[in-house]
Amino acid sequence: MRVLVAITGASGAIYARQTLQLLLANDGVERIGLILSDHAEDVITAEGEHLPDDVRITRFANDDMWSSAASGSARWDAMIVVPASMGTVGRIAAGISRTLLERAADVMLKERRRLVMVVRETPYSLIHLRNMTTLTEAGAVILPASPSFYFRPADIETLCLSITTRAIEMLGLNVEHPHWGE
Repeated sequence: MRVLVAITGASGAIYARQTLQLLLANDGVERIGLILSDHAEDVITAEGEHLPDDVRITRFANDDMWSSAASGSARWDAMIVVPASMGTVGRIAAGISRTLLERAADVMLKERRRLVMVVRETPYSLIHLRNMTTLTEAGAVILPASPSFYFRPADIETLCLSITTRAIEMLGLNVEHPHWGE
């Protein structure tokens, strides 16, 4: 599977790091395209995170509208935006493609491919809810970064894995994680 990973400037860089680590550890992933929004790097640094580096990861500049991520014919299988700011959600919902991140998400929707949005905001305004509804109606999966506690996570890393493992599953990949009742 060829997966695009987009990271916005929303808080929650731990989710982005874990997503990349899980994708790299998954035998079903052959290539990862990585797109960072203009403020993503600042948030990653501010939150003390470091993204993994691997030969299977290709970084695309967010202003590179000539990259393969901008075209449906390039055959990227799925895309995850993690974390997804509400500004990004709104622009994608409105079909605005000013950046590669927005265009790549637009391509996923128009090609009827899997788009997972790990939204990171609270509380939601009516505008946020309507934009998420629009994306859902267009075929995207909205996965709020609302971790679960029923498996009694011992630390923040494990708590956040309850979100990233679910997000990876929404891409159609298998991943080990605690399930309800286990």
